[in-house]
Amino acid sequence: MRPVLEFLSSRVLKLSLRNYSLCILCALLLILSFPDFNLWICAWFGFLPLFFVLEGKNRIKAFLFSYFTGVIFWAGTIYWLIHVTLPGTVILILYLALYFGFFGLIVSCSGPLTLRFTLLIPSAWVLLEYLRSHLLTGFPWALLGYSQYLNLPVIQIADITGVWGVSFLVMLVNAAVYSVLGSRFSVLRKKQIFLLSLSCVLLSLIYGYYRIYRTPNTEHRTPIKISVIQANIPQEMKWDARVKDFIFGEYFALTRQAAADKPDLIIWPEAASPAILEEEAVYFDRLKAFTRQIHTPLLLGAVVSEDSFYFNSALLLSKEGSALGRYDKLHLVPFGEYIPLKNIFGFLQTVVPIGEVAFGKDYTIFQLSTVNRQPSTNFAVLICFEDLFPELSREFSRRGADFLVNITNDAWYKKTSAPYQHLQASVFRAVENRLPLARAANTGVSAFISPQGRIISLAAFTKGYKTIDIALAGKNRAFYTRYGDIFIFACLIFVLYGIIPAFLKR
Repeated sequence: MRPVLEFLSSRVLKLSLRNYSLCILCALLLILSFPDFNLWICAWFGFLPLFFVLEGKNRIKAFLFSYFTGVIFWAGTIYWLIHVTLPGTVILILYLALYFGFFGLIVSCSGPLTLRFTLLIPSAWVLLEYLRSHLLTGFPWALLGYSQYLNLPVIQIADITGVWGVSFLVMLVNAAVYSVLGSRFSVLRKKQIFLLSLSCVLLSLIYGYYRIYRTPNTEHRTPIKISVIQANIPQEMKWDARVKDFIFGEYFALTRQAAADKPDLIIWPEAASPAILEEEAVYFDRLKAFTRQIHTPLLLGAVVSEDSFYFNSALLLSKEGSALGRYDKLHLVPFGEYIPLKNIFGFLQTVVPIGEVAFGKDYTIFQLSTVNRQPSTNFAVLICFEDLFPELSREFSRRGADFLVNITNDAWYKKTSAPYQHLQASVFRAVENRLPLARAANTGVSAFISPQGRIISLAAFTKGYKTIDIALAGKNRAFYTRYGDIFIFACLIFVLYGIIPAFLKR
């Protein structure tokens, strides 16, 4: 009897080691598909190890193995958050891993591997990503589709489906390859699944190459020349009162160099001003005088004080030094810029550094007038991680923005993969709305992105400036801009189509 027990225990141990190894392999493949590695091909088969682990598992085990995979993936993806808060990082990882766990639970309940399964799995993943992007104010970081931000032909479908369509396509291939590799399925069933996934990929690629190489309709509009400034100020210096003059001096020096290119607009990053301008008028006066000196409109990030409230804002100054407009950040960082449900979570002020910032109320469209341009050019600003939320960019585009600007401060996360992961979102916002996007970072990654998602110019972790001519597209808005997340409803239908028959059968 004892040898039998020893054999069974060793067998169970080997199976457990195999399962955990496959979970880790899945997480590693997905990590490799994102920055710093950018091996986007890994995402197309990264879930295969997890699918093999889930074979024959009951619901509890399916959830736990998937949850374990999620913990490894998120720990390897948002490790940089420890530069802000270690307890907060651990809590966020454990929370985000839940979505992997629920995904494994759905896979275990989906029944036999059929065409229905092949559509259900990517649809369920997309719905979970969508839920994660909105629940508890949302955290749409490292979406599966973002792994393809350098794969230009594939991401062009985002102007129809949003980033969700790219996530769907990548997961569809994962599910299809797993279905085809299964030895217990008929050749006919394998052919059906293979042809379905191949057709979706080919149609996406055909559309992608068409969008990349078609001649855009610019309606003979004059290109706009933009300069972005990256002063590379360390986070620990940002609000040190002793170095305010030094910080302004750095921005002034770089801006003078950029002004020699005669741009139509110069952009400073989020919170570039180390002073609250309304409370320290001497700095505001210096800034206005400097703008008159360079005789160029200036967009800058600043903390603004108004009626005892503080706003994370973008200010536009004319070349004469007068204020042309202000945008107050609409989507604040929870547990970073404010505390949701403060009566309950007030204790978190001792865990993470939390500011007291008020919500903006208006979708501000800035108007930029130049001597030789008729009509004037409109643009909108996304502050910090607002470029992660497609609905914001879409609304700005619907209101007439001709190009988008993202001003950000990624100095919190040091020299890590965080700024590159952040850049992925900006690429998709440009493609979804078919608008050029200029990105100005305090440090990290400043860039110019074309409406096709091509990164035209990039400055990473360096002090300097970039000046680029941006071609302005016509007024015809993209399908996604006009109709939004219709694709999410399609995924919901696919999920119901996959789940309801399974429950009825049981």
